[in-house]
Amino acid sequence: MSRSRNPVPRRYRWGVSALCALVLCSGAWAQTRNFDIPAGDMKAALDAYAAQSGLQLVYKVEDLRGLVSPRLRRAASAEEALQVLIRGSVLSVRRDVSGALVIFSPGAAAPRAPDAADSSSTTIVVTANRRREPAREVSMQLGVLPADELIRSGAGSLADYLSREPGANLNSWGGPGYGSLTIRGVTTGNDTSATVGIYVDEVALGSSTPFLNGAIRAFDMGLLDLQQVELLRGPQGTLYGASAMGGVLKYVTVEPDASEFEGRVRLGASATHQGGTGSTASGVVNIPLSRDAAGLRVAAFRNKTGGTVDTVGGVTARDIDTGTTSGARASLLLTPRRDLRIRLTATGQDIRRDGLDFVDYSPATGQPVLGDLKRQLELREPYDAKVRILAAEVEADLGWARLNSITSTQQVRSNVLGDLSSAYVPLLASFGLVVQTAAADVRVDGRRTAQELRLTSRPGRAWDWLLGVYLSEESGTNEQAVPTTMPGGTPGPNLATAKVDTRYRERAAFGNLTWKLDERITLNGGLRVATNRQRSAVATDGPLLGGAQQLADSSRDTTTTYLLTGRYALTPVSNVFLRSASAYRPGGPNPVLRDPATGQPVAPNTFEPDTLTSHEAGFKGELLDRRLSLSAALFDIRWKNVQQYTAVNGVNVIVSAGRAHLQGLELSATWRPARDWKAVLGAAFTEAKLSADAPGLGAKAGARLPNSPRLAASLDLSHDFKLWGRPAYAGWTQRYAGQRNSGYEGSATAPNHRLPAYSLTDLRAGIDLQGFGLELYLRNAFDERAQLAANSGVSALGGPVWVSHALPRTLGAALSLSF
Repeated sequence: MSRSRNPVPRRYRWGVSALCALVLCSGAWAQTRNFDIPAGDMKAALDAYAAQSGLQLVYKVEDLRGLVSPRLRRAASAEEALQVLIRGSVLSVRRDVSGALVIFSPGAAAPRAPDAADSSSTTIVVTANRRREPAREVSMQLGVLPADELIRSGAGSLADYLSREPGANLNSWGGPGYGSLTIRGVTTGNDTSATVGIYVDEVALGSSTPFLNGAIRAFDMGLLDLQQVELLRGPQGTLYGASAMGGVLKYVTVEPDASEFEGRVRLGASATHQGGTGSTASGVVNIPLSRDAAGLRVAAFRNKTGGTVDTVGGVTARDIDTGTTSGARASLLLTPRRDLRIRLTATGQDIRRDGLDFVDYSPATGQPVLGDLKRQLELREPYDAKVRILAAEVEADLGWARLNSITSTQQVRSNVLGDLSSAYVPLLASFGLVVQTAAADVRVDGRRTAQELRLTSRPGRAWDWLLGVYLSEESGTNEQAVPTTMPGGTPGPNLATAKVDTRYRERAAFGNLTWKLDERITLNGGLRVATNRQRSAVATDGPLLGGAQQLADSSRDTTTTYLLTGRYALTPVSNVFLRSASAYRPGGPNPVLRDPATGQPVAPNTFEPDTLTSHEAGFKGELLDRRLSLSAALFDIRWKNVQQYTAVNGVNVIVSAGRAHLQGLELSATWRPARDWKAVLGAAFTEAKLSADAPGLGAKAGARLPNSPRLAASLDLSHDFKLWGRPAYAGWTQRYAGQRNSGYEGSATAPNHRLPAYSLTDLRAGIDLQGFGLELYLRNAFDERAQLAANSGVSALGGPVWVSHALPRTLGAALSLSF
């Protein structure tokens, strides 16, 4: 099969284009698989076929009404299997120019790819439940962000990816790679460890322990040959393990294609109002090493950000937050036998910034201290974040089940220098110590090795099951210091040094059982039991920490999480569901001193896991002759034993205490009023409050949890048309987020800064020109100063509030070439 060099017409793209890349890049059409599809309704058979083959189908539901398919239970290529299913019927199959498999009746008009406003259906296969199944049959709220749509909008970071996903927020701590991700408001604002699981394909990223700064190191992956970004909303502890409390973010990369050579190059440039210029360069090449048996895919990119923040004081500079993000990925796909598939992947990404992107705000007035996009600095604040991932995914078809093995190793390193002079210099002067500068120097080096094994039953039966085990080992070092300089620039005393060495081990077993009572009712249940052991050793010194100390302790805990869902199919393309699920974060040790008289710890020497349970009801369906796709869910979340930092007998430790209650409504709707028009609406209403006092946060019951607006929404309009006879597009996106708190009113440890509501406008347009693609975008068209996040840490010591803004108005263009 050869691929047309002409770009795919935009009218064929409805979010399917990125998913169709999976069809072309998996080589699945020619590979042999074991199929087990019962005889019966043709639509049910085609859905089962899509799940078992991993291919995407486009069809009209009315073309399938009344048709039945024969039983298929044997090894066959995807092409042979599909022919068996439709043999004897009036149906035919062809491959659309976009790569989709189109099922149609020759006597009727063939369905167009789903941008058309007709009753065409696309079977989109996802792996949210760790098995291949149609997305519309997954009993949870899912967000799928195709990479080509992200590219067209000018998105280049995690904050950009989530801008059209209300209810998902990235709380920046100074720039890309340095922030915390939350979904459905599950955060205290100063989390001990992450509340959202982050995956690259099947590999979990980050740390499950609080000692390696996992809570503020959300992996910010650039558009490194991504196929799509998936957002799983709600707790996912049973299938995804620790820290998946608010949900899971999955970066899904493009797989190698063992059938043909292809490549793509993309060059772009941008200019930001009151800031610098940026540039982007990326390329990918796919090389078939052995026809349908081995393929290699190599991708690389480099993105330069121009910066927007100017500084005064000891450091006077323009666009201090300029920097680069670069990465590379190599993936090798091997299919030595029809029932064996091996994928080896190496990924690396480096983020470097000359400074943090904070702007100084007054805690008293809530206004900029020095003016628009300005900050006072006495020291430069460079930071970098490096990620290295090696993964081996093996899939073996055993006939009666499928065995998946995922082996991975990763290293995450980060270095950041933060200027604390605005708070510490006057504070130290009040104690008689005169210094010129003070800083926080934090260096983290974490390593993680994991092995997961899953055994999944053959799909298409009344009972489906999944069994798995997960083993993980983490180790790392967190080194912190508070150096100073004296007037004149000579080195001053080091106010504090701390080195934390930590080891974490997790062992988990999980299972999932699905019972299909009939064509309409499906019940699902799952369970996970996880045991973790941690050991941490802390060496501290300096006047702020009471002199030299050596501390060590260990912990062990076991946590059980569950999943229960029920789905009722109202029609072949709509259903209602109920979902009840739980998730957790591991407990751990608190290395503390012991009382010399009693020998007992002066503070709790361990903290317990915190757990979260969620109940939700939802609807997924297509209405108005398939012109309207609607997905909605109501949820109620109870969070108990909330982990938080607090002082006990003058010792800062983690405790598990207090509760929170979160409720909300999520809505996603896609309307296709005409063949070339599409409107997408997303909205989330979240009410997240403490239901018990949280002394570590200085907050009372009833206080709102930080960083989540009560209302967030986005509206996207797109239009496909012809320009000079070539396919073209134009789009408009409006984003809104209501007022948020960065902390808690009246808190001395987490002071509140009110982040005002904002509304941002983005525009985009583009055209395909005989193998070349031209893209134009305008982000934040009206140059709004939207406050996205705030860090009030130094304001508690008398300094300013550090606020991160949305990027000012940015105009960009990119040219891409496919070959």
